[in-house]
Amino acid sequence: MRTLKVALGARSYPIHIGDRLLERGDLILPYLKAPLAAIVSNETVAPLYLPGLAGALRAAGVQVTEIVLPDGEQYKNWQTLNRIFDALLESRCERATTIIALGGGVIGDLAGFAAATYQRGVPFIQVPTTLLAQVDSSVGGKTGINHPLGKNMVGAFWQPRLVLADTDTLRTLPERELRAGLAEVIKYGLIRDLPFFSWLEGNMERLRAREPDALTHAVERSCASKAEVVAADETESGVRALLNLGHTFGHAIEAGLGYGEWLHGEAVAAGTVMAMELSRRLGWLGEADLARTVSLFERAGLPTQGPALGADRYLELMALDKKVAAGKLRLILLEAIGRGVIRGDVPAAEIRAAIEACCRG
Repeated sequence: MRTLKVALGARSYPIHIGDRLLERGDLILPYLKAPLAAIVSNETVAPLYLPGLAGALRAAGVQVTEIVLPDGEQYKNWQTLNRIFDALLESRCERATTIIALGGGVIGDLAGFAAATYQRGVPFIQVPTTLLAQVDSSVGGKTGINHPLGKNMVGAFWQPRLVLADTDTLRTLPERELRAGLAEVIKYGLIRDLPFFSWLEGNMERLRAREPDALTHAVERSCASKAEVVAADETESGVRALLNLGHTFGHAIEAGLGYGEWLHGEAVAAGTVMAMELSRRLGWLGEADLARTVSLFERAGLPTQGPALGADRYLELMALDKKVAAGKLRLILLEAIGRGVIRGDVPAAEIRAAIEACCRG
C-alpha cells in the first residue's frame, strides 16, 4: 500500500492506494466519528464489493446502513439524491454517521453531496472503484449533481476524511470504463507533467492490459498531481481550474447528447482535442504536438472527434460553464505539452473554428 496526503491543514486526509484494501476495516475505523456508517453504492458495484466492505466494518462493531442506487450518469440528479436522504432518515442516521461512497464518479458525487447537506454536514469517505474515480473525482472534495442545462451545476465542496483506492477493483471494470478513466490520466501529463505524458506514451498498452504495476503507478502519479493542485487551490479560484482541461467542451457534449450517452472520460478526450486544436490556432502548439496527443488518445481507445451537435449548440452549452466569469468564458488551453494555462480572452471565432475542425460530419 502507498499513501499520499492532501494537505489542507486541519482537514488534511490520506489517499491509500493498493491491492485488496476493501476488506481492511482497520484502514477505515480511525476515520469514523462514531461506529455508524452508511455505504452508498449502485446496482453494478454493490454485488461485487458491498458485502466485503460492509462485512469488514460490521465485524469491527460498526452499525452499517446499505443504500443501493441505480447505475448511470442519467441518475445523477435530485431524485436519486433524495433516495439517499430517504434511506438515511428511515435508518435514523445521525450527524455522527459517516457516509461512505463505494463506486465510481457518479456515486462519489452523489454521496458526497448528500454528506455535505444531510443534517448540514456529516463525515464522508471515498472508496472509488473505477479508474476515473481513483485518479480524479474521489480526490478534492467536489460533489454535486447534474442539471438538464449543465453538468455538475449544483453541488458543494465537501472534502472526504479518507480516500481508499483499491486497485484490485479495476479487474472487474468494463473495458469502456477503463478507457474513459485513461482520459483523466492523460490530462495530468498534458497540463503539468511532461515526463508522465512521455511515460504514458511508453506504457499505454500495459495500462490497457491492466498490468497491476502500471495501473498503480498511473493512479499514484495522478493522485499526487491532483493532491498538489487541491492543496494550493481548494475551491478552484485559480490554478485548480487547470484540472478542467477539455471539460468545458466535454460537458457540452454530455449535456448536448443527454447524460450517459457518452461516458465522461470519452467526452473529455474529444474536448481535450478541441482545446488543443484551439491552442494550435492561437500559435502555441505545433501540428506535431497535436498529432502526438491524438495518437495517445487513439491508443487509449478514446474518441478524438466530438459529435456533430453544431457549433452554435456547443457555444450555447459552454456559456453555462462554471468557469464563466463576468460573462466571459475561461478556457483551459496548452502553451506546450505539460504546461496548461487559463485564458479568458480567446476570440469567439477561433473557438467556433476549433469546434468545427474537431467534430464528426
